Amino acid sequence: MRSDDLLRDLEARVEQLVGLSARLREENHALRQREQWLLDERAALLKQNDLAKSKIEAIISRLKSLEQDS
Repeated sequence: MRSDDLLRDLEARVEQLVGLSARLREENHALRQREQWLLDERAALLKQNDLAKSKIEAIISRLKSLEQDS
């Protein structure tokens, strides 16, 4: 293979790597955004769960007090 052919082959491979790098950078960015959204969603769900738990505990406490008054 001639040096011109080798150079063109190398240039093509470098261009492929640059393209792959750009795609991976975009994908990484999208994944980081998705991860943050999921973390935010998890925090909101945990907060809802804690609120529901508190309400249920209050209901159980009231039921127990009603039961004792009977």
